[in-house]
Amino acid sequence: MANEVELLEHWRELTPEKQQKVLEFVELLKSESETPPVKSDFVPQTPLGKKLWEIRQRAISTGLKLLNEDEIELELAARRGGYLES
Repeated sequence: MANEVELLEHWRELTPEKQQKVLEFVELLKSESETPPVKSDFVPQTPLGKKLWEIRQRAISTGLKLLNEDEIELELAARRGGYLES
């Protein structure tokens, strides 16, 4: 209970903008705990591969939906003014 009281005291001292940031952070923490870890046998071999894999895992853990190949093609077409290779 002491933690809740301390948190509330700090909360009251924050500006509305900072209170919003706290809420967003709490939502991020909550979503991380609710998202099951992605299991994969893939092991990146290069430093760049390891960095990209880490970025991908963080994106997935925050709830970002990864696009499949067809969705990527559609997004590229939209960004390129509607051109889509057949």
